[in-house]
Amino acid sequence: MANEHNEQAQDIQNEQQPEQTQAEGVEQATNELSVEDLQAQITTLAEGLKLEKARAANATYEAEKVKERLEREAETAKKFALEKFAKDLLDSVDNLERAIQAAGDEQSPLLEGVQLTLKSLLTTLEKFDVVAVDTTNGFNADHHQAVGIDPNAKAGEIGTVLQKGYTLSGRLLRPAMVMVGQ
Repeated sequence: MANEHNEQAQDIQNEQQPEQTQAEGVEQATNELSVEDLQAQITTLAEGLKLEKARAANATYEAEKVKERLEREAETAKKFALEKFAKDLLDSVDNLERAIQAAGDEQSPLLEGVQLTLKSLLTTLEKFDVVAVDTTNGFNADHHQAVGIDPNAKAGEIGTVLQKGYTLSGRLLRPAMVMVGQ
């Protein structure tokens, strides 16, 4: 009985060996096709990955540019947010200067108070980068508005300043109204 059992096991083994050899051949052929297919898939996926990396890099670049632009715009808006307010305060500065001129040479506590108020207001305006336009270096059409001719001034020079001009952070807020020599 043991012999019969061994013979049957050998027969089964012999039958399985050709089947295994056949299966290995089919598996190798399948593996060869699969390897080619897998390599094609790898190539396709690698190209897709490159494309997606490029898109991600482009999106990151665009996001940075938008962020920088928004920061610049916010800074500009913050810088010039006081424009209307400062323009309205300039009327008060003009009125205080006129009051000081009207007082003439007479010194009084009232005049001293007006002068201190004007000084305080100008200091506050300068703190927020509101600065008077320079009228000592000749006429500049970008900062001065000629409203007449001053016969006592040299050509191209400013003779009389009728109203001071001001800038806010380098941007013209109000031009100086001047009379210019011919």
